[in-house]
Amino acid sequence: MNLKIIKDPVHGYVEVEDFALALLDSPQLQRLRYIRQLGFSFLVYPGANHTRFEHSLGTMFLADVAARRFALNDRERMLVVAAGLLHDIGHGPFSHASEPLMEEFLHVTHDDIGQVLGGGTRDILQEYGIDPAELCSIVRGNHRLSGIIHGDLDVDRMDYLLRDAYYTGAPYGTVDAQRLIRHLIQAPDGSTVLDENGVNAAESLLIARTLMRPSVYYHHVSRIGESMFQLAVLEHTGGGKEEAIRRLMAMDDAECMHALRTSENPVTRGLADRLYCRSLYKRALYATTDQVNTPVFHNGVPISTCRNYAEKIARAAGIEPHEVLVDIPAVPRELTLGVRVRNQHDVVSFEEFSPRIRTLNATRREQWRLGVYTPPEHRDAVADAGCAVLHIRKPTRQDTLF
Repeated sequence: MNLKIIKDPVHGYVEVEDFALALLDSPQLQRLRYIRQLGFSFLVYPGANHTRFEHSLGTMFLADVAARRFALNDRERMLVVAAGLLHDIGHGPFSHASEPLMEEFLHVTHDDIGQVLGGGTRDILQEYGIDPAELCSIVRGNHRLSGIIHGDLDVDRMDYLLRDAYYTGAPYGTVDAQRLIRHLIQAPDGSTVLDENGVNAAESLLIARTLMRPSVYYHHVSRIGESMFQLAVLEHTGGGKEEAIRRLMAMDDAECMHALRTSENPVTRGLADRLYCRSLYKRALYATTDQVNTPVFHNGVPISTCRNYAEKIARAAGIEPHEVLVDIPAVPRELTLGVRVRNQHDVVSFEEFSPRIRTLNATRREQWRLGVYTPPEHRDAVADAGCAVLHIRKPTRQDTLF
């Protein structure tokens, strides 16, 4: 077996086997070199220019560590390693910024990688005895071994928390991935059990997820950038025509931005140019759960519905529809770990070992925000109209954004 060594800034020296090297050189994975891991977070953190390619390499490395820890046979280990490497090839441009467009207009998520595997990649997998259908099943979370890639304590999450913290400089993503994997045990039914000595490492992962949400993943500037991008795509594709959306989603970041900046639609061009020059919309409203009728928005609001709200607000404020953006993410679901903990006497639920989960869930709910964004000159008018249309309790003086 020939091994290639790749130097990764997060994990150090990563060994790449023949089959993984062949996959790395495939067009599907090479495309990920040109898709930012964190979408528009580079508008907040200038260092956040790392890519899905790097993350895929890191996920592959940790998947191999976990597979060896679970003493999988060689066929299963190669299957899991390949799944770690290919799990993100279904991403559209700017990663999660394009995910809502894929879900609403193409009815797929980035986990549906079967349609983008391509003949060449399938041939490579089959050459090394890896079943493409089985690999896709792991990535979707429908396989006995899915928990390694797609679970509560999965290697995908371990890598992106470490990597995103490294490149943004945010000091919250510290996860002891090696210790955590070392204390994982695979039960005969495929479920994952955690040795009690790994509880602190698991808690650090949960805390990192919670602290990274407002500071990185849901930072308001990132959300504004994503909302501007999504409206630019909608305008460019005639309101979300399926084939036009599909063409854009197959592009990388640079191709997509070029298409938007040279669009025949003037609204699209204007939004894309503002993104390129970082002339962003500003917050007119940024409402917490106690300011809104949260149950109405509990599961988040589709882009098309947000656009209906935005048009009503724009009409009430006397401005153009594209000058208002409404962003209503889902209220964070309860943080739970479907992982049991084994001590000297019994196997119990993680929650019995870690009462901190209740505190983290309360914190996550408090972090939720409904955003209404507009060019700075319209903030006051849009704030008033937004409160009326969305039935938002008027912000108090201390809530007001300056």
